[in-house]
Amino acid sequence: MALKKLKIRDKVVEHCIIQGGMGVGVSLHPLAKAVAQNGGIGVISSVALDRLLSKRNNKKYSIYEACEEEVALAKDGSNCIGINIMVAVQKDYEASVKGAITGGVDIIISGAGLPTELPKVATSKDVALVPIVSSLRAFDIICKRWERFGRRPDAVVVEGPLAGGHLGFRFADLDKEENKLENILPPIKEKAIKCGDIPVIVAGGIYTHDDIKKFLDMGADGVQMGTRFLATFESSASPEYKQAVIRANKDDIVVAYRPGSPSGLPFRVIKSSPMYQDALLAKRHPNCDKGYLL
Repeated sequence: MALKKLKIRDKVVEHCIIQGGMGVGVSLHPLAKAVAQNGGIGVISSVALDRLLSKRNNKKYSIYEACEEEVALAKDGSNCIGINIMVAVQKDYEASVKGAITGGVDIIISGAGLPTELPKVATSKDVALVPIVSSLRAFDIICKRWERFGRRPDAVVVEGPLAGGHLGFRFADLDKEENKLENILPPIKEKAIKCGDIPVIVAGGIYTHDDIKKFLDMGADGVQMGTRFLATFESSASPEYKQAVIRANKDDIVVAYRPGSPSGLPFRVIKSSPMYQDALLAKRHPNCDKGYLL
């Protein structure tokens, strides 16, 4: 089965695959650009970009400047570049959005909280705005809030409980049948059709061609995949990080919640992660050594 094209706002890509944003410092411009040049949508993670670029270029960057520059580097010769901006990192949210727009970003994808104010900050009509949700209720809330700004989502990412990183579910609800991606997709797809046929992208546990085909057959317009790209040559993850991911098996992956993320969300992580192990020993919330979320 050949993958179909994906259209979000006025952008059309050859393959209906969005490379998921991964921070800190994993999905930067080399990975996003490579994905975009090969027919998908490449996505930069905005988390800690100011610190990463300050270290890379040996000069001080604001988060606005960092998002602008990283997007511009990815956009050079690329068709469609997005940026993932976490609602949970409130102190940088507005500046990250505005810097990315100045850099020429095509799509802003936002989750780890409900991006109810995104259209207020991202006023450019040329930029597609895409929320990440894990339930029909969350999608309903966003659609109603965005009506105040005269916007509707240009697409929606429906993220299930098998995703890596931060999860939009309470820990106790992760294994509930009703929260499986297969079960949360249909009602959101139905609403998306009623709201003007908004493209629906599924995420969380999508890893193989068969996974992609399964959800396209269920009505999804595309898929978002993160971990699949993490250990690629173009990924900016460290060699040690990449090897840990390659060597990991099912038993090496845990959902941390006690202690959990500073955002209050459970998150899926390799249990050998040094920061996670330090947090367990100290019985405290994991903290990124760059001052951001783990």
